[in-house]
Amino acid sequence: MKAAPFAYAKPSTVAQALELLERHGDDARVLAGGQSLLPSLNMRLSSPSLLVDIGALDELGGIAVLDGHLRIGALVTHAALQRSAEVAKHVPLLAQAVPHVAHPAIRNRGTLGGSLALADPAAEYPACAVALDARIVLRSRKGERRVRAVEFFKGLFETDLRPGEILAAAEFPLAKPGDASVFLELARRHGDYAIVGLAAWRGERPKAQTRFVFLNVGPKPALVKDVEELDPTPDLYNTAATKKHLARVLMERAWSTLSTSR
Repeated sequence: MKAAPFAYAKPSTVAQALELLERHGDDARVLAGGQSLLPSLNMRLSSPSLLVDIGALDELGGIAVLDGHLRIGALVTHAALQRSAEVAKHVPLLAQAVPHVAHPAIRNRGTLGGSLALADPAAEYPACAVALDARIVLRSRKGERRVRAVEFFKGLFETDLRPGEILAAAEFPLAKPGDASVFLELARRHGDYAIVGLAAWRGERPKAQTRFVFLNVGPKPALVKDVEELDPTPDLYNTAATKKHLARVLMERAWSTLSTSR
């Protein structure tokens, strides 16, 4: 199939992009890396009248330490995350997750912001963001607002992103001494969508706590204390019982890794 007809705009500033989004409302879609949007257009799962291409907006890129967080711009690609010494040092859970994202060609084009905004329940970054209690930075003509990741993901491909807003960045707390994390995923083949995945984090300061967040077991990242809390959604290849069994396997592996990291 081919995409339905649409207009195309490539603003040179974030302000111009926000003006276009506000003016066209639900009829506009943001185009960044395009690794998810373009297939959905071709399959006519989405039919916007206007594509707003933000791919050249340097304001939405970059990785920097700010106010106790690592701020990662929405347009930072998966490949750039994988190469970043700052990400490896300050947000090791995210660094562990990147190699599980699809294949090299997609990692070279796809972006952090695109993955978070799409809110695919099988995606790696939303689970990591919830596990680390990251903040999602949303920008509109009125300014910026920050939403905790656990509150940003509302349901299947549903977020707290409002009309006229752009996901500008994500802010991850800097890893502290004594922190430990592990990302685990089970897939039919490396690079395929995960059958089940787990982002796990343990922190010692200011008090001991552990967060387990499963992906592809429901419509959004599942923050749980125990596998028995899960009620997995079956898919074409795996029953709910299979997914729950695999989730249990991953949690046991995660506990083992986090325990030996003390």
